[in-house]
Amino acid sequence: MLRRIVIALLLLAAFIWANNTSFLVRQEDGGKPRLLSHRGVHQIFAGDTVRNDTCTANPVQPITHGFIENTIPSMRAAFEAGADVVEIDVHLTPDNIFAVFHDWTVDCRTNGTGQTNEIPFYQLQTLDVAYRYSADGETFPLRGSGLGLIPSLTDVLDTFPKRKFLINFKSNRRSEGLALTDLLENSEYQSQVFGVYGGSKPTQVVVDQIDGLRGFDRTSVKACLLRYAALGWSGYFPHSCRSQIIAVPINYAPLLWGWPLRFQERMAANNTEIILVGPYDGAKRTIGIDTPELLGRVPEGFSGYIWTNEIDQISSWQSP
Repeated sequence: MLRRIVIALLLLAAFIWANNTSFLVRQEDGGKPRLLSHRGVHQIFAGDTVRNDTCTANPVQPITHGFIENTIPSMRAAFEAGADVVEIDVHLTPDNIFAVFHDWTVDCRTNGTGQTNEIPFYQLQTLDVAYRYSADGETFPLRGSGLGLIPSLTDVLDTFPKRKFLINFKSNRRSEGLALTDLLENSEYQSQVFGVYGGSKPTQVVVDQIDGLRGFDRTSVKACLLRYAALGWSGYFPHSCRSQIIAVPINYAPLLWGWPLRFQERMAANNTEIILVGPYDGAKRTIGIDTPELLGRVPEGFSGYIWTNEIDQISSWQSP
């Protein structure tokens, strides 16, 4: 009896290994990763911790360029630096225009005050989005350079008709999902949207109503990865992982069944894109693959997307 149990366990272990090893996955394209630029080329916050109310415009790292996140010049610079997708943030204003801007209020970065989605778009365009950026808390060298640089979503899509964007809903208003659906349906804009994420209500509306458009939120990613962690060893692929975008922290990725190539193969077969992000440490801050050390941890053959805040630097870290 003991011998039979041992043999059965060995056979099960062999099955699990064969079913999840990357050694048996054949890649014809060489597995080159793609780059997702978070907010375009931008000033990087220099503080140690970020909470919901932290102003990330002061302090920033020493200012060596004039690009401001979520502006058309910053997006253009990101694409020129090699980005395949640029992530942008949107708010639906009272005049039913999607303003591309990160913060819930304009107080942190601009010379204005107020809640972003309560300010008409024409007023947002009068603000200086570079007004409060400072590396030392005393000097503000970018003031005046950001006047009128808050774009609308249609401004962005019209400027880059052949480029892809990941759209982040900053609110959880269902009405924003309906408004984006109206904008994208039967429109050439739809082909420019890599995906949507953020607030679960607007994200779900868009994903449900526009066939083939993918998205994610915390709930959907958690549901997918937990089910996959429980059953993926067998080759079972959860329905919650199908036709999705899955954000995977680089420190948890090796724990996934079949990581990297078998996992990647399964996701691709089910129309799901993988975005590899920086280490998850329990904070809400979005951490990217932002150092040479982290980029070095991206496995050979990975052909999903790498989320980075350092798009202008990352190409110099990559091996020839």
